[in-house]
Amino acid sequence: MNYSEFMRQIKNNPPAGVYLIDGFQDYLSDKIKQSFTQLIPEEERSMNLSVFDMEETSLSNAIEDAVSMPFFGEKRLVMINHPFFLTGTKKKSKIDHDVDELIEYINHPQESTIMVIFAAYDKLDSRKKITKQLKKLATVVSIGQPSENETKAIIKNEVAKAGCAIDDAAIDKLMELTSGNLTKMMNEIPKLTIYNNDTKRIDSKSVATLVPKSMEQNVFDLVNTVLDKQPTKSLEIYHQLVLESDNPIQINAVLIQQFRLLIQVMVLKQHGSSQGNISSSLKVHPYRVKLALQSIRRFAYEELTSAYLGLVNIEREMKSSSRSTELLFELFVVNFMKKTA
Repeated sequence: MNYSEFMRQIKNNPPAGVYLIDGFQDYLSDKIKQSFTQLIPEEERSMNLSVFDMEETSLSNAIEDAVSMPFFGEKRLVMINHPFFLTGTKKKSKIDHDVDELIEYINHPQESTIMVIFAAYDKLDSRKKITKQLKKLATVVSIGQPSENETKAIIKNEVAKAGCAIDDAAIDKLMELTSGNLTKMMNEIPKLTIYNNDTKRIDSKSVATLVPKSMEQNVFDLVNTVLDKQPTKSLEIYHQLVLESDNPIQINAVLIQQFRLLIQVMVLKQHGSSQGNISSSLKVHPYRVKLALQSIRRFAYEELTSAYLGLVNIEREMKSSSRSTELLFELFVVNFMKKTA
């Protein structure tokens, strides 16, 4: 189930015994933790709520707590963070986890315990027995990349809690300026609701006024001006980015990532993949894929690869030579436009 389905389920139905929260999305993860915490009365939390970090604590300790009866209460909540044993990453750890204990537990969970495993990773190793068993027996909540529609629903719900409404055009503008980063969008909502307190409605104009562009969005604009053969505008955006971040190598790295994304989206689109499938395959926010699909309609594959390789070359020079990083970027723009003229 997704985040919205989970919130309805936890509000209207008794909780399940074991949950796997799959994906990395700070805002949604925090909201889910709050929802579980509220299931335990505040006066009981010191005795019946435990949090275990698998990078610091043995899994056996968490299982031991989970099989214990709640102390003067109806439910015990056990939350497990950083379960790296579900991934394919070989992590150096002084702690030896016996995952068979967890497999045994999820097959016979304690009825009075709610166990929640927060797997905040890009990908779990589905070949592992423990991962297979969890996906089979636990209630799985996927929060990695909410769809565009789900993101809009989450935003509208959060705005409504503040007694306001938000236009669809305003949501689109908010997603554009934050590159679809849900946590960033949620952080902007209090400011927007206060600003629009008189009208109780957030419009696109107020979003454009109050919300700064993310670096990713500025880089996206820069990519388009380069591909559109606008040297003056390209250099203007680039110099502004350098002033704001003071890290030309980082800017170049983000540019490389953006051109790589455009190439990947173009190839997958040519093979018949939908926007949703592309987002899932690349593990990229659906809104970024949507913008990439709009961009690639205007450009050839050869243009994208030429720009990508040019940026890779200047990154190498930025790291190995004493030449001005801004001069190197200016030369890249000039050379790219000559090649693709």
